[in-house]
Amino acid sequence: MTPLETIKNNLIDHIMATKNEKILHAIENLFKSDKSEETYNLSSQEIEMLAMSEADILNGNLVSEQELDELDKKWLA
Repeated sequence: MTPLETIKNNLIDHIMATKNEKILHAIENLFKSDKSEETYNLSSQEIEMLAMSEADILNGNLVSEQELDELDKKWLA
């Protein structure tokens, strides 16, 4: 049995055994939200910011997490 099949079977077992209606409604809502394929339309400003971010990455304008932590420490001091 694959790990995915094991998870599915365990979930089915739990769902069949529970008498908690709130849990069942929550699970049902999770599956309903998984089916909805709402799309988010980016604004022109958001598209511009993403393009700028991509350009920074391509040009190597990056800051490591360690450098960022050090900058934060200096800023907070």
